[in-house]
Amino acid sequence: MTLEGAPGLEVDPLLDNPETRIVVCCGAGGVGKTTTAAALGVRAAERGRKVVVLTIDPARRLAQSMGIDQLDNVPRRVDGIKGDGELHAMMLDMKRTFDEIVEAHADPERARAILANPFYQSLSAGFAGTQEYMAMEKLGQLRAREEWDLIVVDTPPSRSALDFLDAPKRLGSFLDGKFIKLLMAPAKVGGRAGMKFLNVGMSMMTGTLGKLLGGQLLRDVQTFVAAMDTMFGGFRTRADATYRLLQAPGTAFLVVAAPERDALREAAYFVERLAAERMPLAGLVLNRVHGSGAVRLSAERALAAAENLEEGRIVDQGHGKTGVRGPEATSPEPGAPRTTAARPDTVATTTDVTTPPAVAELTAGLLRLHAERMQVLAREQRTRERFAALHPEVAVAEVPALPGDVHDLAGLRTIGDRLAEGRH
Repeated sequence: MTLEGAPGLEVDPLLDNPETRIVVCCGAGGVGKTTTAAALGVRAAERGRKVVVLTIDPARRLAQSMGIDQLDNVPRRVDGIKGDGELHAMMLDMKRTFDEIVEAHADPERARAILANPFYQSLSAGFAGTQEYMAMEKLGQLRAREEWDLIVVDTPPSRSALDFLDAPKRLGSFLDGKFIKLLMAPAKVGGRAGMKFLNVGMSMMTGTLGKLLGGQLLRDVQTFVAAMDTMFGGFRTRADATYRLLQAPGTAFLVVAAPERDALREAAYFVERLAAERMPLAGLVLNRVHGSGAVRLSAERALAAAENLEEGRIVDQGHGKTGVRGPEATSPEPGAPRTTAARPDTVATTTDVTTPPAVAELTAGLLRLHAERMQVLAREQRTRERFAALHPEVAVAEVPALPGDVHDLAGLRTIGDRLAEGRH
């Protein structure tokens, strides 16, 4: 099946274009973003580009599929890539990335004070939006190094795919100095009035920071602000720079979804949001699309055939009782086996005194499985058509569902091949 009317997403020209420097895979959780990002990285590298894949997925399977014991905050080269290109992979370490920012923008003594500060440790490990912000911070670092031709980003898993675009601004606003200085006020006021004022401010923060309430917190905040004061503006500046980088012509967003109602609804929201933010959308990758080699056998006819088998009746004959003309079409003698010569596109299964019950039961079960598959195909097609009606301009690549998970480079190559084919 194909998504009628939708333009096809041409993956290879996108990856081959030297002006394409960043590909961002985004979408709802559990739709195959990480595998898609890895497959794109493998394909681009084997077509001659020097690629780094930045993933935020904590699962070990991606590292294992690339033949790496583990992924961390340092890009590691992937062996086994064919051709002249290179592939590196890394997994975002949120806290380590935050630490690196501190180390890069503070003198050693001040950096040590910040890293050891309990307030900073809670902020860097648990503040809402930190992971999304640090993913963008790491992207900015990688792009600035000019070491790779192409950066493929697997966006963070979150309750809403839209958090990815909001987080840099949200955390940048928090770290621009104003709110931190507001929290600093009780340390200057002191006493019970100061603690009451602090509690109001802390109610706006995450539960992790709330655990630090007390006099020690005031001292920690004061120490933190004193050490970080010169760095706050830098967070805002880099957040804005990365945001502009995402809007640049060299960036391409791929929205990844499954052919399911909720996933495609969120994909539609994301497409609209990218358009509103003037982000360059390349297209939609529709993962795990089901297919069948027997689409001419409808679900209704398969179910009817299964019921007839289970009831011991002749099933869907083409002509007469036996599906043939001539002398053979006459009723057989009592006890003689029935014969069938049905058309290729008909179900020609029969039961008679010579058909073992186990065979009839197995055949009926297979027919019911086929009927379920055809119902799934019909449901997916309706869902995809609704998306296409809402967003006819969005190019689409369909990736057929695989029988199992991807465990190695060969599996990633298969995904890449199917992405490039775009349809099945």
